[in-house]
Amino acid sequence: QVQLVESGGGLVQAGGSLRLSCAASGRTFSTYTVGWFRQAPGKEREVVAAISQSGGFTYYANSVKGRFTISRDNTKNTVYLQMNSLKPEDTAIYYCAAALTRALVLARSAYDTWGQGTQVTVSS
Repeated sequence: QVQLVESGGGLVQAGGSLRLSCAASGRTFSTYTVGWFRQAPGKEREVVAAISQSGGFTYYANSVKGRFTISRDNTKNTVYLQMNSLKPEDTAIYYCAAALTRALVLARSAYDTWGQGTQVTVSS
């Protein structure tokens, strides 16, 4: 089983950019589908983006489509979330999660390994 550590969060003004990283331990990282989720205060944790084992398939929530890009480098055991044109409503704790499956799963219950989260705050 892999362990995940997120980094790259912070405070940014609206319209700015951040790149989140999710570093994984373990030699079998390439067998995991990886998702980025976020949870704002008082709201449910929601999927933002997901990427298949090889990176050939991706998913984006409508709220971030065209602004966020998910990618992975299996040689570095790392998944990235490039976030551009950030909005105050993007403020949340962002989590990466891994699922041992070939499918591009989106449900929280499908993911069994989670990172500790990284705070993203977008000021208006």
